Amino acid sequence: MIALNHFNQLEADAAMALLQPCVALPGWAAALVAARPFASLAALHHTAKALTQSWGGAELEQALSAHPRIGEKPGGQQAHAVLSRQEQSAVNADDRQLAEALRLGNADYEARFGRVFLIRAKGRSAEEILEALRQRLTHSDAEETAVALEQLREITLLRLAGAIGE
Repeated sequence: MIALNHFNQLEADAAMALLQPCVALPGWAAALVAARPFASLAALHHTAKALTQSWGGAELEQALSAHPRIGEKPGGQQAHAVLSRQEQSAVNADDRQLAEALRLGNADYEARFGRVFLIRAKGRSAEEILEALRQRLTHSDAEETAVALEQLREITLLRLAGAIGE
């Protein structure tokens, strides 16, 4: 985590690199970098949140390119992989029954909606994630796109809060 004043002073490329793990949407990061300097963390977060409000289906599909399936923690040390492993820490791969239920749920979701199931895993148990997955399979396409976008916003803003502090 870096301090806000340090973020405000970074070269644009370095600031973009810092924001890249928050979401795979370079336009969002570029707009946030261009809005600097921020007088406070509250101002940074307000602007960051406002920039997410214009996201639609195209942004969701682009951002999902960097998200693993729930329960399938990616290897490697890329920033997205490290964050995903941390965020999914409640999903115990040793629980074979739960892992299989998540695998089957992911397959059903992908068949139904044509994309990876996205949920803010941080702060949720594996059982809560599985229940949400099952419930969201009942959504219409439009309802699910709206829910997935809200989840993407939450993930992005949580990651931002972990990247820049006082």
